[in-house]
Amino acid sequence: MNSKEDLINTFDPNGLGIKGNLFGLPFTPETSDLIIIPVPWEVTVSYHDGTALGPKAILEASSQIDLYFKGIIDAWKLGITMLPFPEDLYQENRNLRSLSLQHIASLRTTSAADDSNKIIPSKINEACESLNVYVRNTAAKYLNDGKMVGLLGGDHSTPLGFLRALSERHDRFGILQIDAHADLRKAYEGFTYSHASIMFSALKLPSVQRLVQVGIRDYCDEEVSVINRAMGRVVTFFDEDIKTQMYSGKTWEEICHEIINTLPQNVYISFDIDGLDPKLCPSTGTPVPGGFEFSQITYLIKQIALSGKRIIGFDLNEVAPGSTDWDANVGARILYQLCNWMAVSQGKLKTV
Repeated sequence: MNSKEDLINTFDPNGLGIKGNLFGLPFTPETSDLIIIPVPWEVTVSYHDGTALGPKAILEASSQIDLYFKGIIDAWKLGITMLPFPEDLYQENRNLRSLSLQHIASLRTTSAADDSNKIIPSKINEACESLNVYVRNTAAKYLNDGKMVGLLGGDHSTPLGFLRALSERHDRFGILQIDAHADLRKAYEGFTYSHASIMFSALKLPSVQRLVQVGIRDYCDEEVSVINRAMGRVVTFFDEDIKTQMYSGKTWEEICHEIINTLPQNVYISFDIDGLDPKLCPSTGTPVPGGFEFSQITYLIKQIALSGKRIIGFDLNEVAPGSTDWDANVGARILYQLCNWMAVSQGKLKTV
């Protein structure tokens, strides 16, 4: 097996990448500092599907990215790889998704108290918990090996197991959630582990010191109540408020500093692609008008890394391929930014 040094010395970062490898890079899990876990799962999505194929689409699009990274020295040498696409998990997802659609359709025609509306959710909740265990164990394995880890969904329910693994390693950390939705429902459509409930589930972990939400613009009364009752544990920067401040003359730089100042030292970034303006992710499951430009979000991620905060992990979710490569191309570029700035925050890469 070639060493990491051998791979670096024989790879041309200006030439064609290696087909089938993330970003076309030559690295393996053994020679990488950063491992991406693909989780092709969208069993509980409530509107449009397609996100289960997000990891595969991003992998294919990633080879088109030029590897030079402005401001970071030899970023490509870090060593990034994605684990093989788990076809068995994807097939299980497809089978359960058909049951989920059947259940969602029945909610429109039968009483919520009908026993037929309890059987399918129970089966799906059990399968989702098994998924959480799989993700937790996979993440823990590589964290224990000293690797940095990121997760690529799938829908936004997928990172709960990863958060559990991190909570076993860190006494306290904060979550920065970039999202159009608050994801604070106790459950949705009968599904305990719904993509609309990921942050409600995350707040059950004692290690999660604070949840900082950015870009939220689609939410319900139940979620507002959770925010108000959290007594500062949940801090929400609503999209409407951010835009109002900017229209009144406040700079994005000033707002970013406010966001960063609410975060504890250890930060986990949970990135739902619909936090962006939907022109950048038109195929995502639940697009919402508003949101951020690509450069606004990359600026925020960069400032977190340069602030001295430590990014301990991240997820990128809800990228759906659609009819073109556009969503996957945007997703791949967000992923490259997350990987490299996490490495900077942990001292694995140096800035100019």
